Amino acid sequence: MKKLANKVAIVTGASKGIGAGIAKSLAAEGASVVVNYASSSQDADKVVADITSAGGKAIAVKGDVSKTTDINNLFAETEKAFGKADVVINNAGVYQMGTIETVTEEEFHRQFNINVLGLLFTSQAAVKHFEGKGGSIINIGSAVTRITPPGSAIYTATKGSVDVITEVLSKELGPKNIRVNAINPGMIETEGTHTAGFIGSDFHSQMVATTPLGRIGQPDDIAQVAVFLASDDSKWLTGEKLLASGGVR
Repeated sequence: MKKLANKVAIVTGASKGIGAGIAKSLAAEGASVVVNYASSSQDADKVVADITSAGGKAIAVKGDVSKTTDINNLFAETEKAFGKADVVINNAGVYQMGTIETVTEEEFHRQFNINVLGLLFTSQAAVKHFEGKGGSIINIGSAVTRITPPGSAIYTATKGSVDVITEVLSKELGPKNIRVNAINPGMIETEGTHTAGFIGSDFHSQMVATTPLGRIGQPDDIAQVAVFLASDDSKWLTGEKLLASGGVR
């Protein structure tokens, strides 16, 4: 039997990159998957098509995770299609690099609203749907909190928040049989890292040179860790922050 047979999983920000990779891998292990997206319906529909053409089950649901009305709708649509969620992946996130001179109130709130407040709202809704049966919340943090590169103050602060929220919620929700863990990826090749100019840059070369495994990651490298944390293979793990960075620390 597949590891996630009869499970229902929500993946936020799943139209591209790491989220898309996670959605496809969860579905391949038998989960019915809800592909959340904020703006790109075409990309989300493609992820759903890839899953269904491979024999899996998936739907796409639009929603801004920083808005409770959208989150409530996301969970309502999930229940309508597949039943109540068993696994929630808090993957939705944004970033913008810039030195301290470029910090603005608008950019601060943009990143914190999605990366931190969105995670809290989604987890809050998940707890209601997990009530009485337990579940698994998986937060996508970042190895950026270990390497703290210049120009990343806001983004690194949001991911530091993800780390501590993971620990707090693991203690708060453990008695409800809800496990809360995080995956902290290193540099991953995605549409986003291409668009931001990281791929092929000096920073890319530096990351490869300082990574013990000698390469940057691919979405599937993170997706397989997510499958592990979503499944009963990790039933004794909570409050963990798994550094998936090819050895960078």
